[in-house]
Amino acid sequence: MHTWRRSYQCAKTPVALTIGNFDGVHLGHQAMLARLKDTANKLGLPACVMIFEPHPREFFAPDQAPARLTSLREKLKLLVQAEIDCIHICRFDDDFAGINPEAFITRILNQALSVRWLLVGDDFRFGARRAGDSAMLQALSTANGFAVEIMPSVIMNGQRVSSTAIRQALAHGDLNVAQQLLGRPYSISGRVIDGDKLGRQIGFPTANIQLKHNRPALSGIFVVAVHGAIRSSPATPLPGVASLGVRPTVHENGKPVLEVHLFDFNREIYGQHLQVDFLHKLRDEEKYADIDTLIRQIEKDVTQAKDFFIATPIHASSLCNTL
Repeated sequence: MHTWRRSYQCAKTPVALTIGNFDGVHLGHQAMLARLKDTANKLGLPACVMIFEPHPREFFAPDQAPARLTSLREKLKLLVQAEIDCIHICRFDDDFAGINPEAFITRILNQALSVRWLLVGDDFRFGARRAGDSAMLQALSTANGFAVEIMPSVIMNGQRVSSTAIRQALAHGDLNVAQQLLGRPYSISGRVIDGDKLGRQIGFPTANIQLKHNRPALSGIFVVAVHGAIRSSPATPLPGVASLGVRPTVHENGKPVLEVHLFDFNREIYGQHLQVDFLHKLRDEEKYADIDTLIRQIEKDVTQAKDFFIATPIHASSLCNTL
């Protein structure tokens, strides 16, 4: 797979392309990728994806942008697993945002990328002020040498599969709905970094996972399965309990922190890259009167999490899309 990190990169050969943010790479995105690969194979073209970094809404209104479901690294790994041939990471800046729809079609899709077949979602908009739509693509496609296909939304249990629906499920702690829409457990991956060692001091050592963004899509105390802690078997999931939030008992106005306590685990894992799968929400974050009260609650959380795994054992084969 080839990855280009420019606004766009001239293609050496014609391509089949789809365009989108692909945040979460959920079942709707997976259906698009499957359709892209199938048609690309029939046409003898590379299957390519164009994504944007940062997300356009982060560029225009960073304080109002939705929480990300996946970091860029997570998104790229999921696209690799989908066996995409090439990925164009478009740097979304003032220059790119100012390209009018007609120029986007002519200069980028036709002249730079040599697109011969294009797949977009039924709500796709593009170009300056989002003035371009699927009707414009279809009207100008023949003159620019490519065919256009519009992918209908994927509906599950009467609900449109979308990143927005997944964010809403996560915000409400409904991990089952999020997992159904994603086709896998919701996860966050990151490197283990140095923390304040409070967990170790109170008898519950934790791995502090670096967050790429300060607005995670969920918060609270969770039952988790963690991949990557065992170097010799990185795909083997280990059971644990995680806290994702601002830790109000020990910090005032703190930034979100993801801390994971792995059961019966005492290896040194600083610097390792872990994937944390969120399986079940135990409770919301709370501020306690003192550390002793916090410790008693953590003991209850650990007991509940272990009971969860007794009822629902985890296996490497039961968790998919390890990042």
